[in-house]
Amino acid sequence: MRVEIWSDVVCPWCYLGKRRFENALAQVPFGTEVEVVHRSFQLDPSAPTDHTVETKKMLATKYGMSPERADAVQREMEERAAADGLEYHLDGQEFGNTFTAHRLLQLARERGRQSELIEAMYRAYFTEQQSVFDDASLTALAVEAGLEAAEVSAVLNSDQFTDAVEADIEQAREYGISGVPFYVLDGKYGVSGAQSTDVFVQALEQAHAAAV
Repeated sequence: MRVEIWSDVVCPWCYLGKRRFENALAQVPFGTEVEVVHRSFQLDPSAPTDHTVETKKMLATKYGMSPERADAVQREMEERAAADGLEYHLDGQEFGNTFTAHRLLQLARERGRQSELIEAMYRAYFTEQQSVFDDASLTALAVEAGLEAAEVSAVLNSDQFTDAVEADIEQAREYGISGVPFYVLDGKYGVSGAQSTDVFVQALEQAHAAAV
């Protein structure tokens, strides 16, 4: 069974959903047989590529929040993540364009290191307050995930995998996906959002039973 997950590396719900989904996989007897593919999606494709903005300010502008409310939203997200064993540090976090990060995730998929790279990106961004926007930071994370530095550099200095990223985004559009995370099980069943582990278990069991 294949599960495709549309997500963005700057989406706090996506990291939370990833952990809950992994917990669900560990609870079903066929979990090791499930192929997981991470698909590209951008929360804000219009985000600037040459600089970042404070996430708190972005939230306030995008959703019409006061700075105080934006700060409270981030604290609530930190607490929610902690309940699932994730450590988020969102104060002072920066937001930027993730298209290049997604191109590297496409490379990582071809090399069988996609799971390792997306986990490294999430951890760097949400736990360690590192950048996932500049070439140096992305290179370090990609090499940590097992990719060759020369190959990473070749992608960063070209438009390689642009078509693959755009194809994922177009597929999401065709599916009617407007927010992430979004999970498609065996091309038939859709699960929207960072659902509870129990909901993921139920969805996996349903899809598996239908495929047998």
